[in-house]
Amino acid sequence: MTESEFNQRVDDILVRIEDAVDASGADVDYETAAGILTLSFADGSKLIVNRQTPLRQIWVATRAGGFHYDYDAERDLWVRDSDAEELFAGLSAHCTAQAGEPVELG
Repeated sequence: MTESEFNQRVDDILVRIEDAVDASGADVDYETAAGILTLSFADGSKLIVNRQTPLRQIWVATRAGGFHYDYDAERDLWVRDSDAEELFAGLSAHCTAQAGEPVELG
């Protein structure tokens, strides 16, 4: 994947995450600046989604730790490099933990 294709895919994912947060109805605020999406929770914790262009990965920083996601072209999904967990499943779990309420980002 070229750098341009990677950046477009990440831009699209960041918009999908924002839309999913809005649709979830959860008490989660978000802000995107310079290609970095920050989700803020009522308890003051944050979840950060950032692109790592040289590695062609999406990195997610949560209260529980940091996670790296690779693009799986065959399935058209972003999956965690350590165990193939799908990006939105991971985000849902971490948002639920940090929000203290169920958050489904399907």
